[in-house]
Amino acid sequence: MPFDIYFREWEGKMPDKINVIFILTDDQGVWAAGCYGNPEVRTPNIDRLAAMGVRFQNFFVATPVCSPSRATLLTGRIPSQHGVHDWIREGNVGLNAIRYLEGEITYTDIMARHGWTCAITGKWHLGDSQIPQHGFTHWFVHQRGGGPYNNAPMVRNGQLVNEPGYITDVITDEALMLIDRYANEGVPFYLSVHYTAPHSPWTGHPQEVVDSYDDCPFESCPQELRHPWAIELTDQCLGNREMLKGYFAAVTAMDINVGRILDKLEERGLRENTLVIFMSDNGFSCGHHGFWGKGNGTNPRNMYENSIKVPAIFSHPGAIPEGRVEDVLVSAYDFMPTLLEYLGLPVPEDRDLPGRSFLPLLRGEKMEERENVVIFDEYGPVRMVRTKEWKYVYRHAHGPHELYDLVNDPDERRNLADDPGYADKIRELKATMDEWFARYVNPHRDGLRQDGSAMGQTEFVPPM
Repeated sequence: MPFDIYFREWEGKMPDKINVIFILTDDQGVWAAGCYGNPEVRTPNIDRLAAMGVRFQNFFVATPVCSPSRATLLTGRIPSQHGVHDWIREGNVGLNAIRYLEGEITYTDIMARHGWTCAITGKWHLGDSQIPQHGFTHWFVHQRGGGPYNNAPMVRNGQLVNEPGYITDVITDEALMLIDRYANEGVPFYLSVHYTAPHSPWTGHPQEVVDSYDDCPFESCPQELRHPWAIELTDQCLGNREMLKGYFAAVTAMDINVGRILDKLEERGLRENTLVIFMSDNGFSCGHHGFWGKGNGTNPRNMYENSIKVPAIFSHPGAIPEGRVEDVLVSAYDFMPTLLEYLGLPVPEDRDLPGRSFLPLLRGEKMEERENVVIFDEYGPVRMVRTKEWKYVYRHAHGPHELYDLVNDPDERRNLADDPGYADKIRELKATMDEWFARYVNPHRDGLRQDGSAMGQTEFVPPM
C-alpha cells in the first residue's frame, strides 16, 4: 500500500492522545540496574520507574548492536527487511549523508500524521543526522553515534556544533525544555530521549560519581579469563577498575537525569497522561564471559544473553499496573505494533511485520499465546533462535555454531553443538530458524550477504 494512501484511509480516526517519552540508553547491560538485581550499580530512578510500571525480564533486541537495533524499534522490521545491518560508520553528516531508513514507515511517521508533535534529543545514528525526518519536527541529535561526553559533536538547527557541557545533562536539558514547551502549548507529544550513556568512552564522567565507586568490589562484573574470540576492547578493559568505575558512573549519571525527567512530568502535572518507556538498544558485557562489548565485542560475533537482552520498563500511572515483573519472551520487533495499539493507531499492514503486540501484558493480563514464543535474532551472517529452554546460534558458511540448554546451563557455559546426542534438537531448531527467516527476509537485504567480520556499515542497501 503506498505511503500516502495508507494514511488517507485513517484520516478522521484520531484517538484520545497521551504523551509518550521513550528513554533509550546505549550499551546498557540488562544486569546494569538495581531493579534487575544488581546491588552495586546505583539506579534509584530507573528502579523508581520500574516500581511504577511493568519490568520485562526477557526483552530481546533483534540485533546486538546499536543502529540496526534502533531501526527495528522504529520500523518493526528486522535488519534483513530494513537493510541496516551494522552500526553506521559512514553517511552521518555532510553532502554524502545517507538516509538509511529511506522508504520505511516508522511509528513516529504514524504518530506525527495523527496529531502528535514528535521530537528527539540525543542519539539518532541512522544516517543523515543534519536533516529532520520520519515525523520529527524538533531535531537535536548527535552527529554520529558516540564520542566524548564533554563538548560533544551535535546537530542543532541543521548546524554542526560542539555542545558545551556533559552530554547526558545536555540531552536532558533539551528534553526538559521541550516538556515545558509542549505543556504550555497543550499539545500531545512524543519525545525520544536517546542517551549515549553508558557507551564508551568510560572517561569524562562527573568525578564525584566516578569516585563514589572507589570501594565497589564489582562482583556483578566478574573479570573472567579472556574469551578466545575477544577483540582489542577487551585487552584495554579486562581487569581495569577505572573502566568499571567509568561504566558504572555513566549509568548512575544517566539515572540522575532520568529522575529529572520524571520530576518534571510530575511538576507539570503530566505524569498520569504520559507513557514512559525505558530501554537500551543492545546489551553489554563488562568482563562477563571474558570479554568487554556487545555482539561485535567478539570475532566472530556473539549472541550471548548479555548481548541480546536489555532492560525494558513501561510505566503509565492508572493505565499500566505498578510493580509488575513480566517473564514472557518479547522482542524489539514486537515494540512498534505494541506501541501503536496502545495509542489506538493503525499498524501498517503492508510492511510484513514479524512482531505481534504484547499490549495485554502491559495491562497485567495473561497472554497464553505468548507462552511458547520463539525469539529470532540476526547480525549479518550470524542467526539465532531462542526458546525458553534452548538457544541455537548458526554462523552461516563457516561456523562455529552453538547450542545451549538454558534450563540446565543458563549462563551458556557448555556448547552442545558438536555433541551427537543433540543432533535431533539442532535439526529441529535449525528448521524453525530457516522457516522464519525465509518468511520475512527481503532477498536483496539478506544479512547472509554481509561480511561477518566488518566493523560498521558504509552504504545504503536498496530494497529493490
